[in-house]
Amino acid sequence: MAWREGQAHLPEDVPHLELAIKDGRYYVSFPPVPSIPIYLLTFIFGDRVPDGLLVKLYVIIAYYALCRLLTRSGWREGRAAAMAFLLCTASAMLPLLLSGAVWYQAQVMAFMWTVLAIDALFGNKPTSGLLFYALAVGCRPFNALYGPLIMGLYMFRSQDKWHAWSLRQCLKTLLPGIAVGLSVAAAYAWYNMLRFGHPLEFGHNYLPEFSFQGGKQFSFSHIPNNIKNYVFSLPFDHSGDTLALKRFGFSLFLATPILLMLIYWAVRDGITKQLSGGKLPILFTFLLHLLLLLSHRTFGGFQYGARYAVDLIPYAVLYLVLDHADDKWTKPLVVIMTLGLCLAIYGSLVIVLPQ
Repeated sequence: MAWREGQAHLPEDVPHLELAIKDGRYYVSFPPVPSIPIYLLTFIFGDRVPDGLLVKLYVIIAYYALCRLLTRSGWREGRAAAMAFLLCTASAMLPLLLSGAVWYQAQVMAFMWTVLAIDALFGNKPTSGLLFYALAVGCRPFNALYGPLIMGLYMFRSQDKWHAWSLRQCLKTLLPGIAVGLSVAAAYAWYNMLRFGHPLEFGHNYLPEFSFQGGKQFSFSHIPNNIKNYVFSLPFDHSGDTLALKRFGFSLFLATPILLMLIYWAVRDGITKQLSGGKLPILFTFLLHLLLLLSHRTFGGFQYGARYAVDLIPYAVLYLVLDHADDKWTKPLVVIMTLGLCLAIYGSLVIVLPQ
């Protein structure tokens, strides 16, 4: 609604939005892409856009892209549909689909754009893929890590033999998409300069908790405590004589078990000496992304499991499609993912819905 008035800031403080404060003005401290569909929909709904519906539409689009991607990679249709469903629901993402909160919109939309980018690049549509990738970064900036990875995997899959000519040809096919992506990045930089005077500043450093309350947004000192709470912590805690689901997070590998399977596949492939080709870059980028998330002051606050871990699910998607077959559809995977879905449903009922 502020954009419709030609303003990049809000007229007053809105506490539940966690606004950034700079020079006495209040700004939404999030990348701008999730606001674009809301802006367009205000011309129909005014200030009552059905944001809860939007997150469900985003995940439906992601589900369709996952089905197409898995099927194209050699998965049988039934298994592809089931796996896509579990990727979208048997995780910390399910509770995000029950609310249109601004944080949830950003994460689900980032997942959607990232999956669409992978689908497009693996479907030999690099320009569309890099556009989708750039839009994902405009939802969750750390998703920038996916760019070099998926471009490298695209080149790896496109060439049977590596030599200078084929590399140049492959890069040539990527150049239009790179140009489009850089144009989108330039738009982000302009908007950030307009608001905060720095091309890479989306506003989080101007949140009160970081600007004048003494908190550090990113620090290696956060990592040990975050590992304790979001890697090794169990889901339940004692509440009197009963067990209660933790409301401020627990192990990301239990809340989002596809990431546990990713670690298992990587260890298994390492033991059998099959951790080659594109698998090693996927694992390395996943661990780097996880380390950066663990260096953040929080992992999502009041939440089911570890909400930020939703950003890591596409790494498992890449691992699933790299072998061009559905041989990873095993009983342990089905059992673990089904248990993850049941726990996510329970977590949604006791944590999200009561709000």
